[in-house]
Amino acid sequence: MNLKKASGTLSLVALAVIASPFAIADDSGWYGGANIGQSKATIDDARITSSLLGSGFSGVSIADENRDLGYKIFGGYQFNKNFALEGGYFDLGKFGFMATTTPAGTLSGNIRLKGLNLDAVGILPVTEKFSVFGRIGANYAQATDSFAGTGAVRVLNPNPSTRETNLKLGVGLQYALTESLAMRAEVERYRINDAVGNKGDVDLVSVGLVYRFGAKTPAPAPRAAVMPEPVVVAAAPPVPAVAPPPPPAAPPMPTKVTFSADSLFDFDKATMKPAGKQALDKFAADLKGVNFDVITVTGHSDRIGSHAYNMKLSTHRAEAVSAYLVESAGIPAGKIAVKGVNGADPVTKPADCVGKKATKELIACLQPDRRVEIEVSGTK
Repeated sequence: MNLKKASGTLSLVALAVIASPFAIADDSGWYGGANIGQSKATIDDARITSSLLGSGFSGVSIADENRDLGYKIFGGYQFNKNFALEGGYFDLGKFGFMATTTPAGTLSGNIRLKGLNLDAVGILPVTEKFSVFGRIGANYAQATDSFAGTGAVRVLNPNPSTRETNLKLGVGLQYALTESLAMRAEVERYRINDAVGNKGDVDLVSVGLVYRFGAKTPAPAPRAAVMPEPVVVAAAPPVPAVAPPPPPAAPPMPTKVTFSADSLFDFDKATMKPAGKQALDKFAADLKGVNFDVITVTGHSDRIGSHAYNMKLSTHRAEAVSAYLVESAGIPAGKIAVKGVNGADPVTKPADCVGKKATKELIACLQPDRRVEIEVSGTK
């Protein structure tokens, strides 16, 4: 298998671009990218036909597969606006032929090409975003062949292969989409040893993207400072100092507050209800910021029941209120005095609530007598 020899046109263009002194400004940095496109090889059908006829065959017809998908992955360093050094990996794809002979037989051949390259790249900026470039370098390609014969055709070496370094040329166009990302289109020619004693060229036409690492973001153009026109302000007459009005006096704290025992506790109980705790919270909030000497909590019962029982119940209720004020409102325990009183200090009159037996009617009538009084002494 023989591939067509390279012309000198591409190398002349590449060298001209590399030698261009167009831009001197530094634009250095690392970059990387990838291209994909179509690769094309020229199969030397004349040589294949001549070889088969020389082996005693009377007729030969050949069908070629000379196009495939090719790609490359590359990275490089751009030294300035006009020169970069670039290396990478390429895969040009697979090419082949099928020859039909008389007497009856076939000869098929395929070649797979891939390898590494190192190029010097010359860059010619045309505009701020658009540039043309050319490359010249070396490719280290691996050619892997496979041949098969049928009928009257016999193949002596079915799988030859070789690795060799040869010339590589190319030209292309590049357009900067952003400071970091650019789009590239190019045509490259790879000189290849086909592993059966011949050298030829494979062309790759491809497009791809290039990413620049650490690309500089242009600083915004400095804006000329605009000095404001001087403004003449007439002196204002002096304003006499006026003392601020005194803050409004806080409303006086009531020295004695009475809570219905039924609002704080269930009947005949000394455990506080949630509603009772809310009423004490409001009292404690009103007391904040007030200086006082002592708080006296007095529990009162009604006249139903024995003297000893009523004293015990009213005292426990006063203690429950005192404990809540200490725990929830943070009032020092040393400033709270607690005492219990039986029904000796009623609010109701004897004529209003008649009877001694604890009926529902009498319990309801004596409700005002069941209370807790909180007296704040020595307020300042």
